[in-house]
Amino acid sequence: MPQSPVIQANDLFYEITSNDNQLRILQGLNLSITAGEQVAIIGSSGSGKSTLLSLLAGLDVPTGGSVLIQNESFSALDEDGRAAVRAGSMGFVFQSFQLLPSLTALENVMLPLQLKNQPNAREISLEALNTVGLSQRVTHYPKQLSGGEQQRVAIARAFATRPAILFADEPTGNLDQKTGQMIIDLLFKMNAEAGTTLVLVTHDIELANRCHRQLRLEHGVLTELAQ
Repeated sequence: MPQSPVIQANDLFYEITSNDNQLRILQGLNLSITAGEQVAIIGSSGSGKSTLLSLLAGLDVPTGGSVLIQNESFSALDEDGRAAVRAGSMGFVFQSFQLLPSLTALENVMLPLQLKNQPNAREISLEALNTVGLSQRVTHYPKQLSGGEQQRVAIARAFATRPAILFADEPTGNLDQKTGQMIIDLLFKMNAEAGTTLVLVTHDIELANRCHRQLRLEHGVLTELAQ
């Protein structure tokens, strides 16, 4: 029996106004991702990859079409409703780490758990930081951490909430090659162990090839690449 999609985009359009002109970024895009899949979205700079990820994650809303998460309408919700879904089922790893500079590594990981009133937030966060090899850095602030360490904190934060879906947007974009390889190995290892659905935006073909499926976005149209 086929699995129901955990993420589904139906006839998705996204347009912006630039200098009084309508610029169409996505046009009639359809996408279906099942639970536990690892899907890479590739494309040239400016192709709309990050825009698509933002729409799938409810960080923005489409100008046409719909996004469903776990068979429930998502893009039709208001911001509070989408935020509640994100808090309950999604994790994020961004190119720019997105750590709060006034919080320690531990406090950054604890924050989404505390917002959910999660019991044992401290213990869960300490375990997550230990998993990414930062048990000796829990009291350090982001400015005291290297880029690779900051991204490991971000990965710990993403997985600490035990999300059903993980969105990763160019997670190695600000890292050198060696550190980036270590981060990707860690990300895929933790993702496989947790059975999380992974949606990865990247321009790196080698990185994309580590996913189960590779999709190319060009001129607002999504096509699946042959395995």
